[in-house]
Amino acid sequence: MELFDKKTASEVASKLLDIQAIRLQPEKPFTWASGWKSPIYCDNRLSLSYPEVRTFIKENLVNAIMKIFPEVEAIAGVATAGIPQGALIADQLKLPFVYVRSKAKGHGMENMIEGKVIPGQKVVVVEDLVSTGGSSLKAVQDLRNAGFEVLGMVAIFTYGFETAKVNFEEAKVKLICLSDYSAMLPQALANDYIDDQTLASLVEWRKDPSNWTGV
Repeated sequence: MELFDKKTASEVASKLLDIQAIRLQPEKPFTWASGWKSPIYCDNRLSLSYPEVRTFIKENLVNAIMKIFPEVEAIAGVATAGIPQGALIADQLKLPFVYVRSKAKGHGMENMIEGKVIPGQKVVVVEDLVSTGGSSLKAVQDLRNAGFEVLGMVAIFTYGFETAKVNFEEAKVKLICLSDYSAMLPQALANDYIDDQTLASLVEWRKDPSNWTGV
C-alpha cells in the first residue's frame, strides 16, 4: 500500500480534521467492533456534506486512478461508504459503475454485485477507509469471482496497519491511498488539535493498537 503523493496526503488529512471526519480523543478512546480501544475515529462520509472537500477528494482519487491505473474500464464501490465516492468518480471519468454488497441481497435477484457485470472488464475498486483490509479484500474477491479483472484499489484514508499491508500483498492487490495516519499526525499537531503529550500517545497506539489503553 502506498500514498498517492505526500503533499496530497497532508492536504487531505488537514481537510478531514477540519470537518471532524477524523476525530482524535485519546483521553476518551473509542471502542471498535474488534474490541480495540482507539484514540481515532474516521468517518469520511462526512466529506460528502462539504462540497469543497468532496470535490477535492474526488479529483485526487480520479488523478490517482488515471495515473496508476490508466487502463481502467469500470469503477466499483464497496458498500456502503465506497458507493457515493465511486459513483462520483465514475461520473467524472464517464465510466460504468457497480457496487459490491457486504452480503448477497436476500430477495429478488439475490445480487452480491449491483450493476452490469461484464467478465474480463478491468475495474478499480473505491473505498473510503482501510483498516485491516478484511472487508475491502472480500469485495475484491467477490468481483474476481464474478469475472472482473481487478487492477487495484484507491481509498481516502488508511491507518497503515502492518496487517493490512500483508493482507493486500497476499491478495495481490495494489492499494493507493490519498492520506494515512502518519501523514495526519503532524497536521493535527500543527493545527492545534493535539499537543506533544497527546502526539506521543497517538504514536504508541499506532505501534500496538490491540494493547493500547489510552493516555
